[in-house]
Amino acid sequence: MSQPSAVAGARTPAFGEAFTAHMVTARWTADRGWHAPRLRPFEQLSISPAMVGLHYGQVAFEGLKAHRGVHGSLALFRPGEHARRFQQSARRLAMPELPEELFLAAARDLVRADGDQLPADPGLSLYLRPVLFATEPCLAVRPAREYLFVLIAFVTAGFFGPRPEPVSVMVSRTHSRAVPGGTGHAKVAGNYAPAYLEQLRAEQAGCQQVVWLDAVEHRWVEELGAMNIFFVRGQGPGAQVVTPSLTGTLLPGITRDSLLTLAADLGYQPAQERVSLDQWWSECRSGVITETFACGTAAVVTPVGRVRDEQGDWTIGDGTAGPVTLALRDALVDVHTGLSADPHGWMSPA
Repeated sequence: MSQPSAVAGARTPAFGEAFTAHMVTARWTADRGWHAPRLRPFEQLSISPAMVGLHYGQVAFEGLKAHRGVHGSLALFRPGEHARRFQQSARRLAMPELPEELFLAAARDLVRADGDQLPADPGLSLYLRPVLFATEPCLAVRPAREYLFVLIAFVTAGFFGPRPEPVSVMVSRTHSRAVPGGTGHAKVAGNYAPAYLEQLRAEQAGCQQVVWLDAVEHRWVEELGAMNIFFVRGQGPGAQVVTPSLTGTLLPGITRDSLLTLAADLGYQPAQERVSLDQWWSECRSGVITETFACGTAAVVTPVGRVRDEQGDWTIGDGTAGPVTLALRDALVDVHTGLSADPHGWMSPA
């Protein structure tokens, strides 16, 4: 099922709705291991209603992007790190790990096949969605013995648009996204649907995302929707750029890791520490925290302007996107598009 190509000046479809013309698939079975990798037309899949992934949630996925550089060439951003995180997610669900070389070959094959659908527009990218799920038709409560890997893609301007305005966020004090010893550090399907109820409540309150707190004390800020969160203390050169420490309940975001590196490159002070909700509020009120932003493959870097909480709302800074947030976003996008050097070797030619 082929989709129309994106063209410069045309309206970009909503995130994740219009897919490119091809996909890549590969199968795993207990007797053959990984086999039959194939680039094929984007089309419907035939699955059994007794499929293990459908009933018991053995489903892991990833999200990575290809970008068109200023000279027209296409490159993937940190695909090796995405391949290894995909393996980690599969491992957590007792699924076979897709070899890194197979992951990379699939990504390059799809980008080469469908890269012409990405216009020469620095605000757009080609988002790749790898997914691995159990296909064995068996309802015994055990890991499946058959799996399918699928890689699809779509052109996107980013989850919140090419250069998003500050979002409003709502603190959830009643639900948790992840628990210690659970799957918060992995990208698995079961992490997402349980968050929808609070996301709907946030939208009803006029907010775009949910602030998730830790599941034990409901005290520590962990994530923002499905994104990592950063706080900026101070202003100008030497400002501190802080993100919550990885505790096993947070996703180790690849954009998160990239921004910590870029912050140091730009002369800021990157730090990882636990930040409580009360601390976030009090440091905003005193002017210590001047900016807050979220980040992720889909969202890139998205400023946060206002927080809604049942114990009192507050504004971050003057409610607009701050200079540190914008500097980090520009630095990341400039690496994506080749406008700046790539000293860390993050861009991999497709």
